[in-house]
Amino acid sequence: MILTGPAIAAAVAAGDITIDPFDPERISANAYDWRLGAALRACTTDLDAAIPTPFTEVTIPESGYVLEPGVLYLGVTLERTASDRYAQMLNGDRVTGRLGIWVHVSAPLGHVGHAIRWTLEIRTVRPVRVYPGMTFGKLIFLRTYGPAASYQQLGRKYTSTDGIDISRLHEEFQEDTP
Repeated sequence: MILTGPAIAAAVAAGDITIDPFDPERISANAYDWRLGAALRACTTDLDAAIPTPFTEVTIPESGYVLEPGVLYLGVTLERTASDRYAQMLNGDRVTGRLGIWVHVSAPLGHVGHAIRWTLEIRTVRPVRVYPGMTFGKLIFLRTYGPAASYQQLGRKYTSTDGIDISRLHEEFQEDTP
């Protein structure tokens, strides 16, 4: 079950959802409008799942930064979100989609217990200028059923994420090496 805007506001007030920084004006009918943080990592080389991804780190200036097609960008949300009660789902939306920006298509689920600034996968169809702090998508909150299991307590590889995090799939290849 998805939380409505008033339910999100009530959960934030009760401490069941953390959004930092929080702006009540960013709550919509069923979501919170999240923003793009100021850091990007650009991956311009061929990628290999068995080795760490090479990248160049960029700070988006106030004047903006042009994203280019054919480049994989990893970004970060301005907001840090957390909830021990609700699962979270982060998506781009029409404000970015209509600019030809595909954002966070592959991993939208934040498990119960996630406490992170989200790493974003960003691709563009055409060159497009983006700005730090611009609205970049929607975050929804979902009520779960069954016994709760906190992602943070499970000790998975992304539990300590607090910024841009590259793929850690290469760690699985290293585990298989004798």
